[in-house]
Amino acid sequence: MQLIVLGVGSSAGTPVIGCDCTTCTSPNPRNKRSRSSVAIEMDTGEVILIDTSPDLRTQALRENLRRVDAVLYTHVHADHLNGIDDLRAFCQIGRKQIPVYGNQATIDNIRARFDYALRDPGPEWDIPVLRAHVVESPFEICGETVTPIPIEHGHSTILGWRIRNFAYLTDVSGIPASSLDLLQGLELLMLDCLRYTPHHGHINVKQSIEYAGLIGARITYLIHMTHELEYESLKKQLPANIHVGYDGLRIRLA
Repeated sequence: MQLIVLGVGSSAGTPVIGCDCTTCTSPNPRNKRSRSSVAIEMDTGEVILIDTSPDLRTQALRENLRRVDAVLYTHVHADHLNGIDDLRAFCQIGRKQIPVYGNQATIDNIRARFDYALRDPGPEWDIPVLRAHVVESPFEICGETVTPIPIEHGHSTILGWRIRNFAYLTDVSGIPASSLDLLQGLELLMLDCLRYTPHHGHINVKQSIEYAGLIGARITYLIHMTHELEYESLKKQLPANIHVGYDGLRIRLA
């Protein structure tokens, strides 16, 4: 399967509106970060999306993404959910309902805010056509076993996701021991890394490096970064098996 990194930015994206810092004014395209999301393209052509960022439309156009077969939601914050309306285009193209998955809190929030999109297929495709599923244990979609990974995000429990030997952990403030057990034997890890300074809802650079060491993936890419982290500068500070993620990165996985 192929991983397509749609965005690695935090909630404000980079450049940040009105900011003239070194990162925001950098000509390096790897410092241009849309809100965090990835697409997982299977060998069958089926695509699993993790989160629908507010930048989904521009991300899909940039990467020529033409289908979505399922969406895995990490949590309900706007930078991870509020692009849900852009799923309409994929429903229209495929003339099919798209299943979306999350924990109870996430699905309850989607039902409360986007209830119009949770409907059965019919003659009209002018709004998203979605079916919501609450998940707590491994399940199968697109012929793959998907494992939800409970993680801490401030005072909330949200979900990371594992498929095969790949895991995606955004918006991490802590990882329970039971979840670390679910992350063993990874080839590739995408891991939250907000900034240098501490934050109550996210791990910082130092903590991300420590968690990467605990998890022991062969390769780790840092995601969900603010403009405090400049690509080339951060790259020089990292161990050999930890890399700075960037929009448009594509990785082939066995």
